[in-house]
This record gives sequence, C-alpha cells and structure tokens, in this order.
Amino acid sequence: MQQKNRVILIHGLHQTAWIMRPLAKCLQAAGFDTHQFGYRSMRDGIKTNSARLNSWLEENHHPDQPIDLVGHSLGGLIIRDFITEYPKWQIGRCVTLGTPHIGSVCADYIWRLTPAVVGRSYVDALDGTVAPLPEHITLGVIAGNHPKGLGQFFLQYHNRKLRKADNIPSAEHLLHDGTVYVEETKIKSATDHIILPVSHTGMLVDKTVAKQTAHFLQHGQFRR
Repeated sequence: MQQKNRVILIHGLHQTAWIMRPLAKCLQAAGFDTHQFGYRSMRDGIKTNSARLNSWLEENHHPDQPIDLVGHSLGGLIIRDFITEYPKWQIGRCVTLGTPHIGSVCADYIWRLTPAVVGRSYVDALDGTVAPLPEHITLGVIAGNHPKGLGQFFLQYHNRKLRKADNIPSAEHLLHDGTVYVEETKIKSATDHIILPVSHTGMLVDKTVAKQTAHFLQHGQFRR
C-alpha cells in the first residue's frame, strides 16, 4: 500500500489549532499522518502566517516528501498564498472547507463597521485579493448551505438588498453556510466542488465532510 502524505490542517479566523482536532482524528483513522497548524489570525497578516507555516515545515518536514493541505475558511486562503510564496514544497492534494476564494461579503461588512473584528486577515486575504492557485495544484472545495452562524445577520441583510435590486439573483446565489456564500467558495482552478448541508463551523465536526475530505485526498475527487 502506498504511504499517504502528511496532511497539514489549517484553521480559520478567530480559531486555534485545536478546532481542527475532530477532522484530524477522522483523517488519522483513515491512515493519514496529520498536523494541526496554529497561527494568529487577528494579529498577523496572511504573509506572516504563510511564512510561519514555511518555517515550521523547514524544521519538521523534508521537502522531498509531498504534503497535503486542508484549510477551513481563511485557512484555505493561507494555503493559496503559501503555495505561491514557497514553491519548493511538493504539494499533493488540497481541500478547502467553506473558504471564500473570491472574497467575503460578510468580512466586507465587518471590515467597514468594526475592522478590529477581522484584524489583519482582511487585507490580501478575505478581501478577495489573495494569490491565484497555481495550475498544477489539485484542489477540492467543500461548501456548506446550512445558514447558521454569527455572520448570518450580515448575509440576510445582504440578501434583502439583492432582492430589492433590479437584477434579482437566483435562489442558488443566495445560499450560504451562515458566514460564507456558496458562490464565494467557487474557484475556476478547482478540480472538484461539492455542497453539503452543514454550517460554517459545523462542517469541522461533520463526519460526511471528514469522509469526503479523506476521499479527495486519496482519489483526487469527491465521492458521489
């Protein structure tokens, strides 16, 4: 049996490494070696956090050994920046969970009202200006459509604004996970994209999300 790559799990905004533990345990049960990478999402910007991930790998991982990357929300944007900034690492497959690849409407509202709430993770990341994904990367994207979370107030407000506009969007374009729109998770360079009935934070403890993540890391596509 071919040895599986080490999987680096990267959390999102306002979180710490421990929140990725349930997903890590599921991946370990599937035979993966995992590491939960922690970073300061408020105090440091995306460039600093990518550099910190690179430093950790230099101290703990040999560049000849491929790694897989799994990121939740902002963590998925760090993956994109890290891959671009540090091309020496061999990247196997990547999975993002609820990552706003084209920017976050919710973060936009919060940034305008109380920028301290999103800290330094807005500029070059949540504002939609993160580096594009290199073409050789195999990326699977998981989005949630269960609208439950702290950001739903802003998204409900935004949906009402869209409905009042002359160009009324389809119901599909209004779907979100309580923090991130399904449409915001889409990126043209993705290899596969699925939508699951989970909320933004709930996807981290959902067994189906964990199984689909493991399946993509093993096969390069989601199970259907």
